[in-house]
Amino acid sequence: MSVTIKDVARMANVSVASVSRALNGHGGVTAETQKRIREVAARLRYVPHSAARSLITRRTQTIGALLPDLHGAFFSELIRGIDLAARKRGLYLLVSSSHGDATEAAVALRAMQGRVDGLLVMSPHADSAFLDDNLPIVLPTVLINSHVRSERHAALDVDDHGGAFAMVEHLIGLGRQRIVFIAGPKVNHDVQERERGYRDALGRAGLADTATILSGDFTEESGYRAGREALAMQPRPDAIFAANDMMAIGCLSALAEAGVRTPEDIAVTGFDDIPMARYVTPALSTVRVRIAELGEAALEVLVRAIEAPDDAPPEPRAVVGTELVVRASCGGNEPIRRRD
Repeated sequence: MSVTIKDVARMANVSVASVSRALNGHGGVTAETQKRIREVAARLRYVPHSAARSLITRRTQTIGALLPDLHGAFFSELIRGIDLAARKRGLYLLVSSSHGDATEAAVALRAMQGRVDGLLVMSPHADSAFLDDNLPIVLPTVLINSHVRSERHAALDVDDHGGAFAMVEHLIGLGRQRIVFIAGPKVNHDVQERERGYRDALGRAGLADTATILSGDFTEESGYRAGREALAMQPRPDAIFAANDMMAIGCLSALAEAGVRTPEDIAVTGFDDIPMARYVTPALSTVRVRIAELGEAALEVLVRAIEAPDDAPPEPRAVVGTELVVRASCGGNEPIRRRD
């Protein structure tokens, strides 16, 4: 027969309520009693009955996350950060992707309702009307990198504008004058803010008229195609700033294939600082987003929203900072040496 919470209480010589509080981390018991209860539960191999607990607490102990995609280093790091933070709190994670489609995003949100205690939403389709149509008012929701300004939902933004501005300013400081930007999906809020930072930095340096945008979709393939397109330009750019690292890595491949030296002929930089960025050749200069920490921070905000009273206002919009990471692909901190 399976071990019950009553068995743990009897063996630990405490009440059932004390066992529940100790195992759920809700406090109300001394550290010594909590230790004894956990030791007894481990010895008896007691496993809480999740369905019964949900009936009592009216919670599923599950967090939902809707992301635009699940492919690539950025999203795997983001999910890792969310999941690690969730597990520390005894929560589980249900993840879905919109695959760039608004209908898929709506279906995913509706499918999660009743299965999760709260939602993390990172989607280019999540405007105010979309959220109103597909989310119940009572479901706590945190928006990640969204253009939506809502009184109903807490939100976390990466400082995409500031990071992009700093990178372009750095390239200009190294003597680069013809800087091309490889953009991502047009509906993506991150891309819009990074392009705005790119344009603002050029404008401050008196180079606004030189702004050149090449299209991409955040994949290595699109970065490779953009790199080929940049090589065909006359005059060629002396720097390429990609809106994410995967496109920058694809671009590096296109330049190397054409025999173009990086950074001597064309500097290449990215955004995100995915783990792979430091291992490509040359190592990629980029704007660091502490991706796993972003996921952890979003989860913590969501947990507070779940545990807050129903009438508590959402937390103010928080901004996660970025950091310039200078590696070999832009020539480091030294002015460029041109080859005649």
